[in-house]
Amino acid sequence: MLPVKVLVTGASGQVGSALLASAPDGFELRALTHTQLDIADARAVHAAVSDYRPQIIINAAAYTAVDQAESEPFMADAINAQGPQHLAEAAYTEDGCRLIHISSDYVFNGRATQPYRPGDATDPLSVYGRTKLAGEHSVLAALGARAVILRTAWVYAPQGRNFMLTMLRLMRERGAVRVVADQQGTPTAAASIARALWRIADRPQVHGVLHWTDAGVASWYEFAAAIADDALAAGLLGQPAVVTPIATADYPTPAHRPANSVLDSSDAIAQLGLAPAPWRVNLRSALTQLSRA
Repeated sequence: MLPVKVLVTGASGQVGSALLASAPDGFELRALTHTQLDIADARAVHAAVSDYRPQIIINAAAYTAVDQAESEPFMADAINAQGPQHLAEAAYTEDGCRLIHISSDYVFNGRATQPYRPGDATDPLSVYGRTKLAGEHSVLAALGARAVILRTAWVYAPQGRNFMLTMLRLMRERGAVRVVADQQGTPTAAASIARALWRIADRPQVHGVLHWTDAGVASWYEFAAAIADDALAAGLLGQPAVVTPIATADYPTPAHRPANSVLDSSDAIAQLGLAPAPWRVNLRSALTQLSRA
């Protein structure tokens, strides 16, 4: 049997790198970085898709600078909204081609008292959230049942730009950090997301909107405190770091963030036959990997 041809965009990012590192047998990959394919360029997207003729496109490309998006709305829109639309339109021209697109917990306003399910009402608070939601709408409108939207949250990896690595740098430089304690979500390892994406790729019947995060709930403060403890144990910090909880009001940012962005992954767990690991387990794994590097 011939391998399934998969085109991966954003291949040098956190999730893109994790996808390449974990590709199972039975898939042939063409992995394109932002330098190799700017998904905001419709002509380039159509050329890349028509040249490779993939059966699946996994879009791991995104503009993820949440605060910077407030002052660069056109750039965020080009990558997060227009880019997915270009990919969906290109996929539509290839017989049966599916598009698996990664979205965000920031499509919600964070006022819910329960974890968000895929069908819950969206109401993004930021430019980033609005552009991610626009990308979802474009993909679903263009492809229908040939599209999967996978929303995830608080993504980190041993490489790239993310909260874990930022905290490690600040803890080394200053020995202490102040971190917001009244926003909660679920830290999610890029490797965990890649695992779910490959399972979706292997299940043609899966479509629509799904949520996937690691298991459990944490505030940014609790995430930072865990990073401090586990990084010390892994030898990544020379001495304990002091982590102080603060309120969102004490740390104003250009973008408003949801106070509660916990996602309910039960639908994905049932459809994919996967059980997410506790976030703290995956955090320790990522820090161990970082220490060995």
